[in-house]
Amino acid sequence: MTDYNNCTVAEYLAIRLREIGVKHIFTVPGDYCAPFLDVIDQLPGLERVPNINELGSGYAADGYARFRGVGAACVQYGVGSLSLLNAVAGSYVEFVPVAIVSSSPNAADRLLETRQNILFHHSTGDLRADQLVMENVTVAAVVITSACGAPEAIDQALTEMLTARRPVYIEVINSAWKLRCPAPSGELKAQPCASDPASLAQAVAAARDAIAKAQWPVFFFGIELQRFGLQEYAQRLVDATGIPFTTTSLAKTVLDEAQPLFAGTYAGPASVPYTNGLVTSSDCVIALGTIVTDDYLALMASSFSTMIRVSQGETRVGITYFPSVTLADFLPALLKAMETQPKRGAPAIPGPRPAESPTDDATITFERFYEAVGAFVLRKEVRDEYILILGESTSLYVFGNLFGLPAESFVAQAAWGSLGHETGSALGVALATGKRPLVVAGDGGFMMICQEISSLVRAKANAAVFVMSNHGYAIEQAFVDLNAFKPGGEFAPFDDLPAWDYGALAQAFGARGMRVERMGELQHLLNGLPGLDGPTLVEVVVPKHDLAPQLARLAGAPAATLKYQRKERAKLRLF
Repeated sequence: MTDYNNCTVAEYLAIRLREIGVKHIFTVPGDYCAPFLDVIDQLPGLERVPNINELGSGYAADGYARFRGVGAACVQYGVGSLSLLNAVAGSYVEFVPVAIVSSSPNAADRLLETRQNILFHHSTGDLRADQLVMENVTVAAVVITSACGAPEAIDQALTEMLTARRPVYIEVINSAWKLRCPAPSGELKAQPCASDPASLAQAVAAARDAIAKAQWPVFFFGIELQRFGLQEYAQRLVDATGIPFTTTSLAKTVLDEAQPLFAGTYAGPASVPYTNGLVTSSDCVIALGTIVTDDYLALMASSFSTMIRVSQGETRVGITYFPSVTLADFLPALLKAMETQPKRGAPAIPGPRPAESPTDDATITFERFYEAVGAFVLRKEVRDEYILILGESTSLYVFGNLFGLPAESFVAQAAWGSLGHETGSALGVALATGKRPLVVAGDGGFMMICQEISSLVRAKANAAVFVMSNHGYAIEQAFVDLNAFKPGGEFAPFDDLPAWDYGALAQAFGARGMRVERMGELQHLLNGLPGLDGPTLVEVVVPKHDLAPQLARLAGAPAATLKYQRKERAKLRLF
């Protein structure tokens, strides 16, 4: 039993994680980590959630933190933490606060490795290797070797995580876990920097004037609004100004998308044509909390000098930069300034085009699948019960066209773009929200992390995973050669994928397996989905040469605006 006046290092860390909001810790066991895992199992209010591999733990913790506000994973040193690295990098890029807990050889073994050149298991030979690697994708990477200073190091790392909304790495050597230290005291909170008052006032005045002069301003909202708890200010800005808003793909559903001023999710040419035209023709794009990726090359090329952009690390109006101004301070100040300005008349934003009505015998295409699933998740009886999770695949750009979703009901790792994140994150999303994940994965991405279906089964998570089975990396092929999708065209050999028996795979993992090839089968499955309990894996058979119109527009755009443009290699001159 934990003594709250005096505890072990393992207990201290577990208590602190629980205090900041972690209820589930995603784990893969290892001998170095065993003392910490024992504490998790004994401490009320914390639950150890097992994963099949470390990357799955990282993805699950990431999905959990996107909704819970914080997440945690515990894995073994070396083979575990370095396997987890890809997930941590994605969390870092997309401002997802995840605490990575690891453990390494004890003090005596470290002396042997250093003095006698004995390589202990999972070590590279450099006992600081994991810390040095993790420093590149975390805001704090600490190694705790004794009880002395352990509470301070843990508190500082977790405070930096809460402040920056980015991952931290906490490694505890095996012999330090059971050492005693003072129990936690006080509350850990974010410690944000304050803006410079003069710079803030000038930035707000410049933004107010630029918006007042603009004929077609548009808000371009980003994920930092959600990560830093600023959505209320964004909504009030829309309400006060009458200016329409769009979002990045990463920030889709940062606000409720059923409201009249939602103009669609902006993803360049892949967007609904109205959305694309609205943003590209705007004379004042107001980018707030956005992570600008190479999906937005065309926008940056056309609008950089007229754009208002305020995000972590940058505040500018046009080409004038304002140092020491934070997004958290800028938003309420801008709202106050805009509330004194005349409200604009709401533009007539067209709704989504009417969906086709395919026959039951019609083959499933990306577009038809999107229309059927989109209509399903917008049904009144299920609208607030599902979270859509999209992989970095064709479907991400297709489902980006969806209108009407409630706030915080869509997940896509659209900035980092790691294939497999969608399936891997589903367990964390389910545990954080209590809602049902509806995952749409490309077959290539699913193949990378398929064993996490077993983790979903083990946790009895009520997830539905739809795998778009077209036997190829369609999104990659589109940027290599669009002609491959024409009659008689062929995919590049490196974009081909093997055929899997998904039904047998589901059975092996203990999940329900289903297969749909015709629209009638898909509609029947969706109608019955609310009544199905437990993980369901659905193979959605899609013709290999089906080209979604969103992907066709994106890949067919001018080369200078392409996300994955291929450049001719310059000839090297040897001296």
